Amino acid sequence: MPIGRNSFIQMTKLSNVKGRITYISSHAKQENLYAVYETTERKFWRELAKCNQEEFAKSGTEGKCIEARELIIALPESFTEYQPDRLLQLFTNHFKQNYGTECIAALHHNKRKTNYHIHLIFAERKLLDEPIIKIASRNMFYDENGKHVRTKKEILGEDGEIREGCSIVKKGEVYEKKLFTAKDERFKCNSFLDEVKHSYTDLINIYVQDEKQKLQVFERGSVYLATKKIGKNNPKAQEIEADNQKRREWNRAVDMALISGVPEPKIMEVKRKEITEPIRESIARRGNRPRLFSRVVTVAVEALEFLIASVLFKKPREVPKQTEQTEAEHPEHVAENSTAAVKTTKEEKAEPEQPKMTRLASKYPKLFKVNKELEDQNGAIQQKQKQLSVKKKELSEVTGWFKGRKKKELQKEIDELKSQIRDMKDYLPRIVQKIGYRSVQEFLKDFKDSQTEYSQYRTAIEKWKKKTGKEPVAHGIRAKLAEKKQEIQNEQKNKHHTRSQNKDRGAR
Repeated sequence: MPIGRNSFIQMTKLSNVKGRITYISSHAKQENLYAVYETTERKFWRELAKCNQEEFAKSGTEGKCIEARELIIALPESFTEYQPDRLLQLFTNHFKQNYGTECIAALHHNKRKTNYHIHLIFAERKLLDEPIIKIASRNMFYDENGKHVRTKKEILGEDGEIREGCSIVKKGEVYEKKLFTAKDERFKCNSFLDEVKHSYTDLINIYVQDEKQKLQVFERGSVYLATKKIGKNNPKAQEIEADNQKRREWNRAVDMALISGVPEPKIMEVKRKEITEPIRESIARRGNRPRLFSRVVTVAVEALEFLIASVLFKKPREVPKQTEQTEAEHPEHVAENSTAAVKTTKEEKAEPEQPKMTRLASKYPKLFKVNKELEDQNGAIQQKQKQLSVKKKELSEVTGWFKGRKKKELQKEIDELKSQIRDMKDYLPRIVQKIGYRSVQEFLKDFKDSQTEYSQYRTAIEKWKKKTGKEPVAHGIRAKLAEKKQEIQNEQKNKHHTRSQNKDRGAR
């Protein structure tokens, strides 16, 4: 499903990957370069280019060697409001997560600043876990084309000397060093680009502010990841606990997203694109890999945190139209300070009945206070995260071996902040659990529903007051208690008045 002009993704083949990397990542060559992000060191690309050229020469194929491939991804102009380096990191890690290859990307504008786009270069090969090194068991001879020949005579010229371009690998020397896997055939398929277009279109849709541009039907279900139970003497207890830690990390991010005002459908979409689908595809291709799950969730949390930041930046949270009511303002307390309950007359029976408050609406003042506590805690966490970002940046700028002490101090501060943030996030669900809710998601659903019903009730009461010219009479248990309290107070006043009268009679 296309997204119109916003969904433009083009792929090209690169015959000079080193030159292309320099071109897209250089401020001298790019007038509007906003960010560069790399998943590996630059020497990786040098070795990759060398490997591809050697393999191409061996194959004898005509044309140009393909050293890497490049995607050009057009972004909506509204994305200029997002932090460039985080935006680029998100889109780059999304590709690496899905396909497992190293990438380097740059975020650009064209000269007229009408085309906001990403250049993403990716490798078709992966580094081997262990390099394959072959040692010559005897002298080996190679002609001008790098082709292995059997005898020395085949590389000699008429003068008996070794021809130019030919070479000899002596016994005991390395004649072949393999650092990379074979090229992934997926990238040559016509279906690959179509798959990438759909993947990035879905990702873009998450961050597009105009909901009318949504292309996907959102998944139903919980926004959380369920943790796994660890039985007694389970040999995989350590592995399961590590898995659960990553799940809790995601759940913490979900709580913050919900409190920050991120719609559940968007959270579900991040979960689907960054967790569910990558895991499903990985299992289908390579089987179950516990370590992969950790990396997947890390990228997903990163994506969700970026979404939180974008929502808070674009749309600061609106103050609820219906604010917390004081006891004097709350309709249920109207009768508490009255001298007597209003008695209904025959004429009043024909008048419209006073609107009654629903059970959920009556919970709103209490839920409002709890929601305020959630928002305050969420705000405090975000402040801590800003402090963490500052410290991380400060650490990255400390260079030189003689500044080891400074690095240690900063790292200690970073670790302490991380611990504080984790504890503060863990407290979020406890706030709602104190009043009987299992999760922040469950609480917020009730809170929003109670807010709606309470607002409807207040509107109905105001209309009833205008029509009847009367003040509302309290209902429910609290009202009955108030009436009983008033009756007791009235009885005490009457008794006191009677005693005073009796004393006055005795005096006369």
